[in-house]
Amino acid sequence: MRDRSQKLVALLDGQPVVPVITVERLADAVPLARALAAGGLKAIEVTLRTPDALDAIRLIAAEVPQAVVGAGTVLTGRDYHRAVSAGARFAVSPGTTQDLLDAAVDSDAPFLPGATTPSEIMAVREEGYTLIKFFPAELSGGAPFLRALAAPLATVRFCPTGGVSPANVADYLALPNVACVGGSWVAPDAALSAGDWARVETLAREAAALGR
Repeated sequence: MRDRSQKLVALLDGQPVVPVITVERLADAVPLARALAAGGLKAIEVTLRTPDALDAIRLIAAEVPQAVVGAGTVLTGRDYHRAVSAGARFAVSPGTTQDLLDAAVDSDAPFLPGATTPSEIMAVREEGYTLIKFFPAELSGGAPFLRALAAPLATVRFCPTGGVSPANVADYLALPNVACVGGSWVAPDAALSAGDWARVETLAREAAALGR
């Protein structure tokens, strides 16, 4: 069975934290991506939750070559194709549908599918994915739940997202079946509102050093 996650794993390149950012002001997109990349977090997930999200992806792809920009909150195949057309190099979804699986097969941009229950995880694994988004992580059992899955689903690794923070990130990254986590704390609202890109870079550098 083809491992459809290999290309994404290569893009993430051992990065322990993938910033999950929601761009409210288009002007923030480029300096934010530059600050995150400068701090060592080159793979960045821009959620498709705002009207400017696709334009933000387009700007980052064009103006921040050191970043690997991806699209998050990808809910449909149309979302997938629009994000890739804008420059997204990977796509992330909170769940998995056949529409998304079909879009991923048709695209060169790799997919991080979402799954929560053992049955969902097994179904996604049967589609060839060995790296899966676990969302919402804390509300779905957190690190203890993922630890329990390590033996029966030994070939699957996870990127838990949702409720992951500096207070619990070490618990997740210590698990053998966690490849990385998704987190928004590296780009806090206060820093974005103030345009404090030095603060973002510092938080990114701290996050990039986790698990080493």
